[in-house]
Amino acid sequence: MQRTTKAAEATTGTLPLAEASQPGRLISLDVFRGLTVMAMILVNNPGDWGHIYPPLEHAEWNGCTPTDLIFPFFLFIVGVSLVYALDGVKRQGGPQGAVLWRVLRRAAVLFGLGLLLSLYPKFDFSVVRVMGVLQRIALVFLGCGFIFLKTSWRTQVWLLIGFLVGYAVLMQLVPVPGFGPANLEPATNLGAWLDRLVFGEAHLWKQSRTWDPEGLLGTLPALGTGLLGGLTAQWLRRRDQEPAAKVAWLFVAGGAITLLGLIWAPWFPINKALWSSPYVLYTGGLAMAGLAALYWICDVQGYRAWTRPALVYGVNAVLVFCLSALLSRTFGLFKLALPTGKTGGLKEWLYEWGIAPYFHDPRNASLVGALLLILIWFGILNWMYRKGVVVKV
Repeated sequence: MQRTTKAAEATTGTLPLAEASQPGRLISLDVFRGLTVMAMILVNNPGDWGHIYPPLEHAEWNGCTPTDLIFPFFLFIVGVSLVYALDGVKRQGGPQGAVLWRVLRRAAVLFGLGLLLSLYPKFDFSVVRVMGVLQRIALVFLGCGFIFLKTSWRTQVWLLIGFLVGYAVLMQLVPVPGFGPANLEPATNLGAWLDRLVFGEAHLWKQSRTWDPEGLLGTLPALGTGLLGGLTAQWLRRRDQEPAAKVAWLFVAGGAITLLGLIWAPWFPINKALWSSPYVLYTGGLAMAGLAALYWICDVQGYRAWTRPALVYGVNAVLVFCLSALLSRTFGLFKLALPTGKTGGLKEWLYEWGIAPYFHDPRNASLVGALLLILIWFGILNWMYRKGVVVKV
C-alpha cells in the first residue's frame, strides 16, 4: 500500500483505484464511497450480534434488506472509479501495457489483502478462506478494468447482458453433479458445487463450509455490477449533455433497471449470497439513482458543506475496511470476564461494561456501539484528511 501526503491528492482516493486528480472528477463519487464505507462499519460492528434491528441484518436467503445494498454499491463504485481513472489513457489510444500491468498488480494486492484478513490471527493455511469481500472486489476490478480498456461501451452493454443471462442459465438449467437438477439452495446449487470442487470445504466461508457467498461462479454477475458502474461513469463524462439531462436520464435508467430486476425476480429470486442476476439489476439501478442524486447535489448545485464525514471515509476506504476487521479480531484475542460471568473479547468487555448498562432496549445499545465506532474512526480519518494522508493500494 502507498502513502501520500500531497494536499492535492486528498480527495483522489478511490476503492480500490486512486490516481491523480483529473478534470471532471466527481466529488459525489467520493461522498457515495464514504457513505457506503460508513454503512459497512455500521452493519459489521454491532455492539451485540444477538440484538440487531432487522434493516441492519442481511436477508436470510432470498430478498434484500438495506444491508444487502452495501456490497453491490461498493462494486458499482469500483466500476465508476475505473472509468474516471483510465478514461484518459483509453482516449489517447496509445500502448496500454503499462496501465494493464498496473490494474493487474493492484488486483493482486487487493486479493492478497483479502487473504491476509482471512488468515489473521491464526495464519492456519489449512482452513483459510480463499474467497471473500476484498477478493471479489479484486476480481471485479481486474475484469472490468480490462473490459473497459479493450472494448466499446456497446460491447460492454452486451457483455453485461451476457453475464446476467448466462449466469441465470447456468444456475437454473445446468444439473448439479452429485445432486441432480439445477437448484438455488445454499449448499446444493451449481456455484456451491464449483467452490467445493476448486477450493475444498475447508477453504470456504467458515459459517457454512459447504458454500461461499463470494464464490467463483458469482463473480460473473458481480462483473455485471461493476459494468453498470462503468457505463454510468461513461454517461456522466459525456460532454454533449447538460448536467440536468444527465441526471434525468440516469434516474430514468436507474428506475427502469431496478424495475427490470423486480420483474425478473419471480423466476430468479433477488439473492445477495447467489449474487443473482435480478439482484444485480435491482441494486445497480438503486446505485445509479443514488449517484445521480449526489451528483446533482454535490457537483452541479455545489452543496458540499455536509459532505466532510463522507469524504474523510471515502478517501481512505480500503484502509478503514482492513483496519476495522484487523482490530476487531485483535480485540478478540484478549479474553476478559464479562458482567454476565462469561468470558469474552475486549470489544465485548467494553460494550458490556461501558454501553449496554445504560440502555433498556438491547437493540439500541447495540446500535449505539456501532455508531460510537463510526465516530472513533471519523476522528482518526479526519485527522488524516487534514494532514493530506491518503493510503492507496
